[in-house]
Amino acid sequence: MAQTEEVSRRRVQSIEVGFRVLRVLRNAEGPLPLREIALRAAMPPSKVHLYLVSFVREDMAYQDVENGYYGLGSFAIQLGLAAIGQLDVVTLAAEPLTQLRDSTNCAIYLSLWGDQGPCIVAKADGTLQGAFSVRLGYILPLTTTATGLVFLAHLSDYEVVRARAAQDAYDALHGGRTPSEDEIKASVGKVHELGYGSTIGMLNRNFAAMAAPVFDYSNNIAATMTILAPSKYMGRTRQSEFVKLLLGTTRSLSQRLGWVAAAG
Repeated sequence: MAQTEEVSRRRVQSIEVGFRVLRVLRNAEGPLPLREIALRAAMPPSKVHLYLVSFVREDMAYQDVENGYYGLGSFAIQLGLAAIGQLDVVTLAAEPLTQLRDSTNCAIYLSLWGDQGPCIVAKADGTLQGAFSVRLGYILPLTTTATGLVFLAHLSDYEVVRARAAQDAYDALHGGRTPSEDEIKASVGKVHELGYGSTIGMLNRNFAAMAAPVFDYSNNIAATMTILAPSKYMGRTRQSEFVKLLLGTTRSLSQRLGWVAAAG
């Protein structure tokens, strides 16, 4: 029994060591020579070579026939695409939404970008929102909500044009006030600077909101998570605490979607 457990333990360690080699290939700017892979993995070249031979055999890696350099193989690509195909931000966000709600007592909701703007697709009601209800399917204003500003800060130029058209249509329907270009630019700049957006008295005059982006494997915005609370409850100390919780939650969710933080 003890011998079986020891063999099992060695096999697990072998996999973990092998992944050190795969991580070097994943992070490389292109195919690498054996000695460079060994250097980056902090392993002897002879040991790295044994792993690479197995990885090449299973198409997890390939070796260039001309220069002998190694890179990720076709099966590694298939594996990555399969993982992407299995990702569902709404499903993955269900537990984090509830946990953030329990930690803050505030309403938490997740929004996706749609043709008409940010749309609430999941929520966890809090104990402090009173009669104010967050409705699934509700389309949020783009330039006057924390959620909208976060999307605006991370959309492509093409999507920004469509987004502003959606905002104009929303304002025409609801009679809302569109902020000036300077105001929008300042708000978007603040989102980039702080990593989150915040508003007070916009969606409801007695409520404050903080929103942060959720990124996917391609470093594009996949969703936005928002905390909504009575403005009187959101004092400076509590706001600082909630921002840390919110950013920690969205960062963890982004990592589950394959996002990797930029170096530095």
